[in-house]
Amino acid sequence: MQLRAEVNFLDILGHGILWFFLTLFTLGFAAFFFPYSFAKFIINRSEVVIDGQRYGLWCDLDAFSQLGHIILWFFLSIITLGLCYFFYMYKVWNFAINNTAVLKD
Repeated sequence: MQLRAEVNFLDILGHGILWFFLTLFTLGFAAFFFPYSFAKFIINRSEVVIDGQRYGLWCDLDAFSQLGHIILWFFLSIITLGLCYFFYMYKVWNFAINNTAVLKD
């Protein structure tokens, strides 16, 4: 079994530019959603290869579930004076992987 990601430079550049402008346009609010988009971006371009059979990965994150998660971790970060934020990225990836399905190509 092998896990592979097919992410090219232009995809990365386009994704980065999009989120840069979204963050500027929303005065920073979009930055809270970026970690979820980043995880989904990588997962959706990944596949599992088992004995030559390819299986795609599909991360299904919706804005409302992300918003609930963001609010929770925002308040936890405020209460702990920012210390909890270090755990935030781990929980984002955990959340994204728990909302990922394996699809037959």
